[in-house]
Amino acid sequence: MSAKGSEIIVNTLENHNVPFIFGIPGAKIDGVFDTLEDHGPQLILARHEQNAAFMAQAIGRLTGEPGVVIATSGPGASNLATGLVTATAEGDPVVALAGQVKRADLSKLTHQSMDNAALFAPITKYSSEIQDPENLSESIANAFRIAKTAKKGASFLSIPQDVTDGEVNGAAIKPLSAPILGAPADAAIDDLIQRIQEAKLPTLLVGMRASSEKETQAIRQLVAKTGLPVVETFQGAGIISRDLEEHFFGRVGLFRNQPGDMLLKRSDLVIAVGYDPIEYEARNWNAEKDARIVVIDEVPMEIDQYMQPEVELIGSIAQTIEKLSERIMDYHLSGDVADYLATLQEKLSNGDKNFEAVAGRVHPLEVIDVLQKAVTDEMTVTVDVGSHYIWMARHFRSYEPRHLLFSNGMQTLGVALPWAISAALVRPNTQIFSVSGDGGFLFSAQELETAVRLKQNIIHLVWNDGSYNMVEFQEEMKYNRSSGVHFGPVDFVKYAEAFGAKGLRATTKAELEAAIQEGLATEGPVIIDIPIDYSDNKELGKTILPDQFY
Repeated sequence: MSAKGSEIIVNTLENHNVPFIFGIPGAKIDGVFDTLEDHGPQLILARHEQNAAFMAQAIGRLTGEPGVVIATSGPGASNLATGLVTATAEGDPVVALAGQVKRADLSKLTHQSMDNAALFAPITKYSSEIQDPENLSESIANAFRIAKTAKKGASFLSIPQDVTDGEVNGAAIKPLSAPILGAPADAAIDDLIQRIQEAKLPTLLVGMRASSEKETQAIRQLVAKTGLPVVETFQGAGIISRDLEEHFFGRVGLFRNQPGDMLLKRSDLVIAVGYDPIEYEARNWNAEKDARIVVIDEVPMEIDQYMQPEVELIGSIAQTIEKLSERIMDYHLSGDVADYLATLQEKLSNGDKNFEAVAGRVHPLEVIDVLQKAVTDEMTVTVDVGSHYIWMARHFRSYEPRHLLFSNGMQTLGVALPWAISAALVRPNTQIFSVSGDGGFLFSAQELETAVRLKQNIIHLVWNDGSYNMVEFQEEMKYNRSSGVHFGPVDFVKYAEAFGAKGLRATTKAELEAAIQEGLATEGPVIIDIPIDYSDNKELGKTILPDQFY
């Protein structure tokens, strides 16, 4: 019995247990949308394809399974590009489907005809155009497998209109079991144990691929048993639990001279677990090229002058760490090392705490203090890119993995609200917070309507200073002036109200505390406009690495 291509597409998504599909319809792909009216994943209609791709990316990061996004031909497809390159750079699995003109029109200069597969090939793990309806299901199944195989990322499929509307005789493919990664041999683990025991100050550097559930639990078990100090990347935030906080020495990425950098510099054995160079290049923490490095990962490390590991244990990160925990016995850091780590803890806890806020504005550390007290461990915080991103990465604590989300590989503006929408879908019974600047907010603020439509409990904080401040203060550092960074005012309270959300404004720490409490008591999205005091950003900027300027 034959079925239309659109039916096979949706059946294949159902077979892969896809809960949500994000996108915007159009003539070249509307057969799929018509089928979704009857069955299939829940369609989340977005206001822009780029934001739909961000939403799919967040599903991938939060669940480990590919998020799915769908768009029409031409600009519908090309609008996916920023979201897909962000997902691929940051290791988040996504499957993107885009409409295409009929096969007969592919070589013609016709309406919305372009080489979709070529456009996406450099920015995805897999990019293909399906030329036969019979290949639809197998192409989608392979796209899923490729997207979720380390290093995870985006897969893209271009589907001509007549392929979507064509007849298919084959059945929709069901997913096969994922390839199983194993643990290293006992001899390799024993060699690592000997290296740890011989080192004076071994340190765990945990990154993006170490932050899923099994890996996190294994790392926590190892740290609890050994007391090894831990440095997180931005995407490794939350791997170290509240109970193990004494072993946490901050996050590294973008800025230098933090306790985490100091620890990595002094360490005589850096064990990089699930760490990807795009998170914070080794040249930033191993400038002297003298670090002894061991890698535990699912994929081989990219080698350069600053990253030359002595050993790489490639396989299941969780199983490798579990085996290490089982076989290492009676390990303790020396007393003088413990004293040194105590000085770093002091720096981490008490650095940058002296400030005096400008009247009528709230200092970043005041915002973070209020937010820290309001956010419980099960809540999710999504963070956009801007000056607030630096402050949040440096000072905001998170104690569960993938509950504090940063765009670390691409540093993409506009991700916070779309990511928050997906977090509210995946974690519907928890409060979601998102944070942006006034510039980045308006990159994706139209999705406030989506959050209102879905009746989601999202509190979005807008750090408002009337400029692209992260660019502004860096320009001032380089040129003693800024250019192209200032724009006119927006009343974000009225903006929120126009979308049917609640809008609040906080000009003092006390007002912010009250606004967040009101937000927590409100059903549906809340926007809090915070006039922000960025007067200390120049001091903050002195720690940013020159080649990391945004």
